[in-house]
Amino acid sequence: MGPGGAGCSDGLLLTVGWLLLAGLQSTFGINVTAVQDPSLANEGEGEGEGEGEGENEAEEEAENDSEAENEPPAEAKEDVSNRTIVKEVEFGMCTVTCGVGIREVILTNGCPGSESKCILRVEECRGPVDCGWGKPISESLESVRLACVHTSPVNRFKYIWRLLRPDQQAIILANDSAILEVHRDTHPKAFECETLDNNEIVASIKFTIYTTTELQMKRLSRPDIDAVLVLVLTMGVIMCIFVVFVLIFIIINWAAVKNFWGAKASTPEIPSELSSVRYKDSSCLGQSPTEIPGHEDDALSEWNE
Repeated sequence: MGPGGAGCSDGLLLTVGWLLLAGLQSTFGINVTAVQDPSLANEGEGEGEGEGEGENEAEEEAENDSEAENEPPAEAKEDVSNRTIVKEVEFGMCTVTCGVGIREVILTNGCPGSESKCILRVEECRGPVDCGWGKPISESLESVRLACVHTSPVNRFKYIWRLLRPDQQAIILANDSAILEVHRDTHPKAFECETLDNNEIVASIKFTIYTTTELQMKRLSRPDIDAVLVLVLTMGVIMCIFVVFVLIFIIINWAAVKNFWGAKASTPEIPSELSSVRYKDSSCLGQSPTEIPGHEDDALSEWNE
């Protein structure tokens, strides 16, 4: 047989042997190794690796699914934590009765440590817009300083100053700051300041600027009123102190006071006894003269016997 026939026969024998081994492996499940062509060996290894990787990926996916089922969602944990800590707040009093001010937000539950209440934050509060007539922050005989209603920071708000005139339209002043300095004139003047936040009026206040003469007259009239008020208050305090001391004296010396009032209550009985004695004497003296000789005759008759 030539070389070509010998090669073909060898290939056929290897093929037949491989088929027999594959049949035995599939039938009995026995691992059998055989010599095969390099191309066939590579194909078998590729198929085995692919099957192994597929099985590993399936196992990993199953494990991830089981872990996902066992672990609760993060949102659920956050909800539970929020439910356990319930924060209750209350609001303090506003610092102003009109316009814009500030107030405290107080935490009544969930404070650190053993504190029952703690300040959570400070926030802005608002009241009625119209604040009526205000007072200057400082004044002298020559000038007056006025201030608009505002909170810190001052530059946050916009301010509009007006000079009020009776029966006429108000004059808008060029000053747009929170403080206005005005010099006194021969006639009293009235000013108004509006505080705006985002083009919304949040406060309005008015001021009256008196003349120098009016201010001096007011300052001279005040001492009389103050003196009378001080005198009345002093007298009232003295009377209260006197009454307190009297009550304390009565409480301390209650036995002596009781005896004194008991003696006072028993004194009217003596005049009544004296009056009864006087009545008896007067009744004896009031007997008629005819009754007296009758008694004398009885006495003489008894003597003679």
